[in-house]
Amino acid sequence: MAVEGKPIVVVGLARSGIAAAEFLARRGEAVVGTDLREAGQLPAEAMRLAERGVRLELGGHQRETFAGAAQVVVSPGVPWEAPALLAARAAGVPVIGEIELAFRHLRGRLAAVTGTKGKSTTTAALGAMLKESGGDVRVGGNIGEALIGLVEGSTADTVFAVEVSSFQLEGVDRFRPRVAIFLNISPDHLDRHPSFEAYAAAKARIFANQTAEDWAVVNAEDQAALALAAKGRARVLPFYPRTEPASAARGQEDAAFFASGEARLVRGGVTETLFPLSAVRLRGAHLLADLLAAAAAARLLGAAPAAITRAVAGFRGLEHVL
Repeated sequence: MAVEGKPIVVVGLARSGIAAAEFLARRGEAVVGTDLREAGQLPAEAMRLAERGVRLELGGHQRETFAGAAQVVVSPGVPWEAPALLAARAAGVPVIGEIELAFRHLRGRLAAVTGTKGKSTTTAALGAMLKESGGDVRVGGNIGEALIGLVEGSTADTVFAVEVSSFQLEGVDRFRPRVAIFLNISPDHLDRHPSFEAYAAAKARIFANQTAEDWAVVNAEDQAALALAAKGRARVLPFYPRTEPASAARGQEDAAFFASGEARLVRGGVTETLFPLSAVRLRGAHLLADLLAAAAAARLLGAAPAAITRAVAGFRGLEHVL
């Protein structure tokens, strides 16, 4: 990654940017951290980056710094078309997002969750199901710790459960989830994205690098989400939050759905119970869709139904979710 005489520029010194700058500094890279805010407006953790050898440029972005960088790493809060980023691209400098940087350094398997609503609950539930199965499971991304802060020490056996937003997905290049979960899509963040189509295109980047070896777990009752998944190369596993598809019930379609008081998964003509509804402790029927999607993904990643059921029984959801 290093280019002699050129630093890596990290843009935006909030949670993700701080974690990225710290990671790069630990690897011995020359790092410049830059933010539009002045020193007094930044968290103390950002100011301590200077103690780790990170050069701080605050109160504005210097285009010459961007144009002379080896690489630019962008935090999710930074608009992808910011003038300084355009200057970097015009100079031929690679510009990537923090989750792309993390992906290039992690080892193991990655499950990524996106959608307009329900991402955090689904990611937390998926993490709980995987942890109940044992092993090295790391949960973060747009929820909890930044993904770049989770990669060190990972191995081929590590499993990541990661929430990803449209802002983060704008900056991916090689990012490839073994399981991508797409919950739903409706107009959102149109103050940042120029149109719903641009927002949807950013979300759809979760599928961009998947192959026929990967899975896309997609809400079958959201036609826009299904259409985006259909453009990818991954195997699509639809989940049905409210209906029981007759073809799946007969074992003719790979799918996840509810029937007879159970969450069920059909795969390869075999039907199995993911968890009984009696195990659910969440308040709010709409959250059942999140549990169904998480359970289907957890099973695809090797979690046993018994472990999924134990996780569901112990899962109380997130404090800020009704």
